[in-house]
Amino acid sequence: MLFHDSLPLLRDRDFASLRRRGEDDGYLFFRGLLPEQDVLRVRADLLRVVENHGWRTPGQEALDDRIDLEALDRIDESRMRTDIGVSAEAYENVQKLQSFHALPHHPRLIDLYHGLFDDEVLVLAMKIARMVTAHHAVATTPPHQDFPHIQGSRDTWTCWFPLGDCPRSMGPLSVLRGSHRHGYIPVEPAPGAGGLAVRLCPGEEQWVEGDFHTGDVLTFPCFTVHKALPSRFRDRIRLSLDVRFQPASDPIDEKSLRPHANLDWEEVYADWTTDDLKYYWRHQSPTLATWDDKYKQPGPRIC
Repeated sequence: MLFHDSLPLLRDRDFASLRRRGEDDGYLFFRGLLPEQDVLRVRADLLRVVENHGWRTPGQEALDDRIDLEALDRIDESRMRTDIGVSAEAYENVQKLQSFHALPHHPRLIDLYHGLFDDEVLVLAMKIARMVTAHHAVATTPPHQDFPHIQGSRDTWTCWFPLGDCPRSMGPLSVLRGSHRHGYIPVEPAPGAGGLAVRLCPGEEQWVEGDFHTGDVLTFPCFTVHKALPSRFRDRIRLSLDVRFQPASDPIDEKSLRPHANLDWEEVYADWTTDDLKYYWRHQSPTLATWDDKYKQPGPRIC
């Protein structure tokens, strides 16, 4: 089953229909929501980090994504961010990029979630870049829900988009249509980002997927089951962003206000040229929620 494009509803400002579609399907997909040049600017910055670490194949165009897998695969597993796809050091360099943190605040995204929530929008400070490679320690992300990992508001939505064209052969996300209606689904340990997979019942096969072009955006509530498709290309790196949005009046877990790396915010901000997004969430005075470890513990599921 292929994604249903909801951009016409957004252009018509029909947020009531968007909410209904989200409630029915557990996802919304928007073809060309973000301007290509804004997305490609961040892509270029991430590829520059890859090149600085010596993993990019020489002699290609500036935005091409071919990597030297042999060089990358020589990185010891202990130095890898296996949930990301590159070394911890390289990922820290990405987390310091001002462009990486700025893109999720794009007016088109804020406008979308303001309409969905009918509330002021809080962009979670913890923003994630996926830089998926075929390093021997990296596994494809298993079917999972985001709520056990982020908690806080149950009305949090994930926003996922690739930094460049990403056909199904490159391994974009796929969502299990309607799965959000089950609420929290018990988990079991699994390889891949997050280390947990939901326990699916036989016949739960309404997976929705599609080819992504630069600027396309997929978003879904935190209880929607989703996974990554496997990439067929061992010599290419798949670049994407995971960002979460929630109503500003809802509680947020404190972990979502930290960098997604072993850094503090002053280290992240060290080379930024402007101050407008530094500690932006403090102006909204979010209410902190309590983390509950039970949501990351394995448990039975009755089908």
